Amino acid sequence: MEATDLVPLVGENYALKLKHSMQELLSEISKESPNLSPFVSTFYELMQAKVDPPFEAIWAYAAISFRGRNPEKGDALDMILAAKDLFQLLSACSGSVCASKSIVLLAPVVFALHGVMVELLGRELRCKREKKAMREVKSLVDVVLGYISLSCHNKVYEEESESSRLIFPFTDLARLWVDMNDEAVESLLPLVSSDVCGWICSKGFHVDYLGGAIIMEVLLLKLCLSFHLATSRDGLESKLKSWAVSSISSFQNTYFLEILMRTALETPLPFISILKPEDEILSRKVLFDAVLLVDYPFLYSNVKYIKNLTLTRLVATHGAVEYFRGLGDQNRAISYIKAFSASGLPLQIVKWVTSQNVLEEKVGKANGSSPRALIHWLLSLENRGIRVFEDDDILKSHATSGLDISKPEHPASNLERKIADGDLFYVDNAGEEGNAGEDDKQNNLISDAFVAAAQTMKLPDRKRKGKHSEKKIKFVKYDLHQNSEPVKARTSTADDSSSGESEVEDPISDTDA
Repeated sequence: MEATDLVPLVGENYALKLKHSMQELLSEISKESPNLSPFVSTFYELMQAKVDPPFEAIWAYAAISFRGRNPEKGDALDMILAAKDLFQLLSACSGSVCASKSIVLLAPVVFALHGVMVELLGRELRCKREKKAMREVKSLVDVVLGYISLSCHNKVYEEESESSRLIFPFTDLARLWVDMNDEAVESLLPLVSSDVCGWICSKGFHVDYLGGAIIMEVLLLKLCLSFHLATSRDGLESKLKSWAVSSISSFQNTYFLEILMRTALETPLPFISILKPEDEILSRKVLFDAVLLVDYPFLYSNVKYIKNLTLTRLVATHGAVEYFRGLGDQNRAISYIKAFSASGLPLQIVKWVTSQNVLEEKVGKANGSSPRALIHWLLSLENRGIRVFEDDDILKSHATSGLDISKPEHPASNLERKIADGDLFYVDNAGEEGNAGEDDKQNNLISDAFVAAAQTMKLPDRKRKGKHSEKKIKFVKYDLHQNSEPVKARTSTADDSSSGESEVEDPISDTDA
């Protein structure tokens, strides 16, 4: 027994042992024929020495153990059964860690699921093993979604704390699961685009952002499975929208929602490898409607990141409008414009920009509240040397799409006046009955397709410290089944640390599968 084995794993000794062991593991794994067996006991000891072990200790132990238990070769069914074993291993090892860590640990499971889906979707699923493998994929995706939902509600987010930051670069950690190359992170996160990966990298691979990316990947896997396994297209769009809204409401994760908005702007979509070409437009309809036409109460609990969320929502709305205008779907484009303009977001953006900069009266006024007008104004400020988008060149690039800032922007286009307000419903942010008349001006409009979604959506009861705050969902003049009576439902707002349960509706019934 070496003398170092007698040193207790506490404080600085623990940190030195973890750092030294990880460096040795990364060095060994880069060899052509690595011998990883000696590292199993080392990282098991590091993992057991703390109640809340570092992310790296669990990650390394799971990677080494999984490689030792499961051969890389095998058909699709063998691969998915191995992925199930991996999920059980990771979930068992992460029972005491924070929500973000436990979700990021699922990255190798999502990676495996994606690989199986790519292989299966390239076939006609005629043999029994292939059909069984697809059923196993659907089952595991459902289990992972449920696990994520419970993690989001029952575990505490430790934002900006030391335990929420990685000790080793995620670019190095990714090499434990995929072949060593310069794109290890993108390989391990197959449903996250290069641009979004780069943006997450700029955040220092903070586990909260990584967790948001993993949640998005699992949601996209489920969305693609819904397309492939649906036995009928009748009502599929409405059903998927209802499920997407319910899922987002269940997760209540601002990082996930921002990443999802950025991903919906990508061309082509990063999950095109598991998506039928004819389903791309429908996918964008589901994603854009779910993130742009619903006012999620949990967004307002994360004040620290409201600026990033607001700018991303603005650019995502502009991108969605341009996309559907290009397809000739003017009604959907206008519904996005109306939803944004009638919300409190334009006022928030103007206040934020003017409060951070001393602007001349003429320059400091936006020429309208539509997404196009606001982006035109923000870009004109950028040209004057005022950093609005800061170093976010990708978001700025999406913002400039379809705009010519050399021409003045009119307050409202003809398209914005073609849709009747009575065709929409909205979320009332008032919070008090007595102010309904004044606050109705700032309500977020939501497209009529979401009436069924909101009626079936179950949001958990949430509490704020010191007071309760209510948020009403109002439905106005919608005729779904020859029934135009208004329907009202109440939900309550909260922060990200609820312990209540939430249901996520499965868009694929057992009969569909």
